[in-house]
Amino acid sequence: MKQNFTMPKLGLTMTEGLVAEWQVGVGQHFQQGQVVYVVETDKTANEVVAEQDGILLEILHPVGATVSVGEVLAHWDDGLAGSAAAPAPGPAMVAVQSPNAQATASRLFATPLARRMAARDSVDLERLHGSGPRGRIKAVDVVQALALTRPQQSSPAAAPTTDHGHHRRIEPTSMQRTVAKRLTSAKQDVPHFYLTLEADVMKLMTLRAELNIASAQRVTLNDFVVAALGRALDDMPQVNRVWADDAMLQFEHSDVGIAVHTDDGLYVPVVRQAGQQSLRELARQTQALVARARAKSLGALEMSGGAVTVSNAGMFNVTYITPIINPGQAMILGVGSIRDVFRPDAARMPVLRSELGLVLACDHRVLDGATGSKFLNRVVDLLQHPLELVAGV
Repeated sequence: MKQNFTMPKLGLTMTEGLVAEWQVGVGQHFQQGQVVYVVETDKTANEVVAEQDGILLEILHPVGATVSVGEVLAHWDDGLAGSAAAPAPGPAMVAVQSPNAQATASRLFATPLARRMAARDSVDLERLHGSGPRGRIKAVDVVQALALTRPQQSSPAAAPTTDHGHHRRIEPTSMQRTVAKRLTSAKQDVPHFYLTLEADVMKLMTLRAELNIASAQRVTLNDFVVAALGRALDDMPQVNRVWADDAMLQFEHSDVGIAVHTDDGLYVPVVRQAGQQSLRELARQTQALVARARAKSLGALEMSGGAVTVSNAGMFNVTYITPIINPGQAMILGVGSIRDVFRPDAARMPVLRSELGLVLACDHRVLDGATGSKFLNRVVDLLQHPLELVAGV
């Protein structure tokens, strides 16, 4: 019986996706659990697997096509009664086949990013042993192969460049193009406004040091910030919203994104129910997500949802960072470096404080200035009284 492959909805605000790869050619058999095609969203590449055995009959959207969620991508035959015989691939079908059909025929399993990196750096994927599920070759496997063949290089080869007099053109990677497109759209389409405060984190840093001495499970400053954002979302559910399709979507859980810097750009995995977890459990989840982001092994669902992200640039010695809201969210908190400063106390005597510079970017379609200010002040209050965040450790 004839069935359809459709563009899946891989995130709450996803409306379209790009067909990145067809791993099964027209007329070819596929098995349950086998990757049939790959969809790229704004955030990641997603492998779509077959739910049962079948034969691919026709591809309606070739590699590179941008397709709306729910639209039919291809037809396939499930082999049940009433189905038509699978056609042999003819000239009309060959024209819409993915360029990767030959790789599929050889049963070479590799992620789209790994294939692009291998093609760029002339790495023979046939010689690699994949570290992913069922031996799938991942980007990290290509990086390791390059390190063995080019030990003198500490980073992947530079992108192709073209000389133009006294300057040169550097072609961005596909990841860089995607990020540029998303952030440009966010800055143009989302009405940003910014709120700035400093939090005295002297008590917090003392408590953090004591916690890390007492346990092998280390807690970072960023863990406290994520926990504070989660608790503030629980305290102010009217802030836990995003704008989508000319309406506001209300989230039920206090999910918080964390911006992770990698060589390929920023990834934003989401910590689930950050306001309901103990600090140590939150730290474990955060560390696992950061590791997966740096290994480029995050799934689409791990980077979807949440109304707010934390972008911590404190390690780069900046007092403040004014960030751009992550598309699909309503807020982003920029975290700067800790500065030791003297401030007057109630008696106007100088008191040493360890101040953390915070900048909250807000979507004015979702929050007004008063609501955003209350939310940021609640976050600062939690950071300045960190024992509230350690409950349940």
